[in-house]
Amino acid sequence: MRVPTLKKTDVTLRPLRVSDAPAFCRWLQDPEVTRFLNRHEDPPTLREEREYLRDEQRRADHAQWGIVVERELVGTVALDKIDREHRRAVYGIFIGNPRYWGQGYGTAAGRLVVRFGFRQLKLQRISLLVYVYNTRGYRSYRRLGFRREGRLRNHFYRNGTHHDAFVMGMLRREYLSL
Repeated sequence: MRVPTLKKTDVTLRPLRVSDAPAFCRWLQDPEVTRFLNRHEDPPTLREEREYLRDEQRRADHAQWGIVVERELVGTVALDKIDREHRRAVYGIFIGNPRYWGQGYGTAAGRLVVRFGFRQLKLQRISLLVYVYNTRGYRSYRRLGFRREGRLRNHFYRNGTHHDAFVMGMLRREYLSL
């Protein structure tokens, strides 16, 4: 899916490029960065990451942006599994550069993407899963307007332990009432 550039005062979302692969390779080698991602594989090679980015650009059910702050790529945000018949999608984000954590850039990027999903794609629902131990992410999702809808017990297996996940969602009418 072709994605437009989206801008807010302090954040720009632009389509990902194959040339972004080195940054992703760096980030995905950092266990602190990946502890909130549903990844079980070894970090990708540069070649694998370039191929992944090429493949993502071709998908009709996926819209993914690079998060740029002060001309620096700091992470990625996406709407995945876009289902046009049922008008729903799955939200995902990560700030790969820890220097930008906790400063509101993820929330700002999320506002742009949620707005795009409900206004341009005319979605009725956007959902996500979040590890229960990802308190920073959970707070950001709540600020965006996502509501906790349930808890999936022992849903993720990570570092030798099963972890619960919260199911969160936002409906179009809830977004419009914000």
